[in-house]
Amino acid sequence: MTVYAPSLAPIRSDAPEEIPVFDIGALRAGDPDALDDLRDRFRHALEDVGFYFVVNHGVPAQLITATFQAAAAFHAQPEEAKLALRINEHNIGYLPFRSSVTRHSKLNANNKPNLVEAFFVKREMDAAAPVAPFKAPNRWPNVPGFRDTTMAYCAAMEALGKSLLPLYAGALDLPPDWFDAAFAEPMYTLRLAHYPRQDVVQDNEFGLAPHSDTSFMTLLAQNDVPGLSIRLPNGRWLDAPSLPGSILVNGGDLMRRWTNDRFLATPHRVINRSGQDRYAIPFFMDCSYDWRMECLPTCQGPGNPPKYDPITYPEYMTWFRNQNYAAAVRGTEPADA
Repeated sequence: MTVYAPSLAPIRSDAPEEIPVFDIGALRAGDPDALDDLRDRFRHALEDVGFYFVVNHGVPAQLITATFQAAAAFHAQPEEAKLALRINEHNIGYLPFRSSVTRHSKLNANNKPNLVEAFFVKREMDAAAPVAPFKAPNRWPNVPGFRDTTMAYCAAMEALGKSLLPLYAGALDLPPDWFDAAFAEPMYTLRLAHYPRQDVVQDNEFGLAPHSDTSFMTLLAQNDVPGLSIRLPNGRWLDAPSLPGSILVNGGDLMRRWTNDRFLATPHRVINRSGQDRYAIPFFMDCSYDWRMECLPTCQGPGNPPKYDPITYPEYMTWFRNQNYAAAVRGTEPADA
């Protein structure tokens, strides 16, 4: 069986301790100099930090607020209403509280079930389209406005993610349109998460245990309740700062594999010590379903051969689901709960 989990990157004493901020207003406006102006700093963000903020990103503040409200409204439902939409084999639907254990990551040993519940939404399918792994109809709750709000948010975040692709290409010394074909119809997942207050923190118990994301990129709208921490390449855990109006972006394991470990999939975790409920709405974006991710030409050479076999999105996600959500899909308790 192929093992997809990354090893922990070595600690670097010279690694920076701040998250870069990029104003992408000129890029979105089509300024021909915007790519050149951002390229070197963007490369640094991806190779040395793994997280960055974008401002002037074009996602309406009202839509972000409405999506947080939709998350809260969903999780305020009675448990039986949520369980009627329990997560299925396509990672669509409701993940109950304490029903997942972070096993795909080697960053922390003996993790306990995560103190989080979540609802997963994917691209809406045509009713006549064939079902395939991780490509199936959404499961909609009876919450007014929920479907329209989340679909509008997904569309806005997909557009933002696509607008960033030329920066990724430029940072890799590739033509600006290099990723266009690979992301013609990107796979994505919106995760509407609820972290109840965590007043007592026990050993190896987290809202979400230390891990790196699976995605090519993850886009996270800011909220007012802290809890996210990032493991910088120098080994220090940094509480993610709040930058109002920004979106925090990070790379995941599929991007790291695709770039032959050149770009980082920086670990992070969630502990909700805020004294109140915390909601998060991360948007995970990947390439098109059947696109085969092979080591990029500028990420290999005579002294740096490809480290990973080519892979597709459903192949990787099958492994990930079986590692973390198998019990939730079966409707059983995690083995080590």
